[in-house]
Amino acid sequence: MEIAPYLIFNGNCAEAFPFYERVLGGRIVMMQTHGESPMKDQVGADWHDKVLHARMEAGNFVLMGSDAPPSEAAVSPRDMHVSVSTGAADAERLFNALAAGGRVTMPFEKTFWSPGFGMVVDRFGTPWMVNTDPAR
Repeated sequence: MEIAPYLIFNGNCAEAFPFYERVLGGRIVMMQTHGESPMKDQVGADWHDKVLHARMEAGNFVLMGSDAPPSEAAVSPRDMHVSVSTGAADAERLFNALAAGGRVTMPFEKTFWSPGFGMVVDRFGTPWMVNTDPAR
């Protein structure tokens, strides 16, 4: 079984996924636009460059996403976060990269459960929790 976050974007998925690939050290294994799909005639030409589906793999972690269809408003991610746990050497770097151009909702600092934890909404509107796992 695989459980993975599926992020919905307001037209900037093609910009977000290469950023996540770089920051998370992953690899985009699929990114298809509406214009590259068999359903391209079902959307306007202005939507052909929008992402129909993207998939990135980083270790055992999978992140998927797409742009919101033109007929629907994007769902607000306010009630969820993508949580990442990594070793001390990488956690603060990851937090700072996600925070660049975004909004820090909890500064990265020592907590009672972790030597470093922070929360941020990145520049694409995705909420993240970054946790230091001393065992990694």
